[in-house]
Amino acid sequence: MSEATERIKCLIIGSGPAGYTAAIYAARADMKPVMYTGMEPGGQLTTTTEVDNFPGYPDGVDGPTMMVQLQQQAERFGTEVRIGMVTSVNLNNSVGGIHRVTVDNSREIEAETIIISTGATAKYLGIPSEQKLRGGGVSACAVCDGFFYKGQEVAIVGGGDTAAEEATYLANICKKVTMLVRGDEMRASKAMQHRVTSTSNIDLRFNTEVEEVLGDQVVEGLRMINNVTGDTEEIEITGLFIAIGHKPNTDIFKGQIDMDNMGYIITKGKSTKTNKPGVFASGDVQDKEYRQAVTAAGTGCMAALDAERYLTSIETEVAI
Repeated sequence: MSEATERIKCLIIGSGPAGYTAAIYAARADMKPVMYTGMEPGGQLTTTTEVDNFPGYPDGVDGPTMMVQLQQQAERFGTEVRIGMVTSVNLNNSVGGIHRVTVDNSREIEAETIIISTGATAKYLGIPSEQKLRGGGVSACAVCDGFFYKGQEVAIVGGGDTAAEEATYLANICKKVTMLVRGDEMRASKAMQHRVTSTSNIDLRFNTEVEEVLGDQVVEGLRMINNVTGDTEEIEITGLFIAIGHKPNTDIFKGQIDMDNMGYIITKGKSTKTNKPGVFASGDVQDKEYRQAVTAAGTGCMAALDAERYLTSIETEVAI
């Protein structure tokens, strides 16, 4: 190990609810965790205005505040939080082996354990008016934010199972849901399609895309365009939900960590263990089903416990 290389017992990559919870547990176990925040410190919740469904906040909390509080709690127990981006990894195949990581293409680190909490990035349409109103009525999580639009008229974009599930969820609490599907049919399963078409307050529009989100500070309406006829139509809505998928932030681990065909990390059984000894995954990077802050935090706890037990098992073997 060169003088420029740092040895760390527990390296946490990513700083959302999963990463910070892992840091809290790892620090309390005297694993002296070091966290690199990545390009989006705090993760997806930093783009959320109100969080009303995380236990312990009876009056709700805004996402950025919650992430600051989680960071402060992790640091109180001794976590070292660093601003930086892990740019490459070289993971060891052996039990007790040392994993090598490069930060910002320059700093070399050796880690006995790694907890991957890099999350997933919601896919957006990419139009300027949509980006301007993110947090002002444009959301990528109906379960997270749908409550704020109770009794109101909203729209959702997407045609897969997630979009169908979120549309029916919104239909239970909203007055009307306009569902925009880009193609001439939904990609969702037949069962989910039936659920959508049998819900009376879902207005299903095929061959329809968003041309512009209307509103200055908050969403006030939507201009839609039929991609076959070219006809446009404006509707009044207060919320727009984008459900066209997520991309797990796993590119730097490809070829080393087992993943599914969408790029989500595969963990073993009910644990957070990956196919590499001493490497664990928590949060949205390994969860395409729930994607909630509380479930991410739960797996962060699991990852820290798994890492602690791994280190203990190695120390026991060495002692024997």
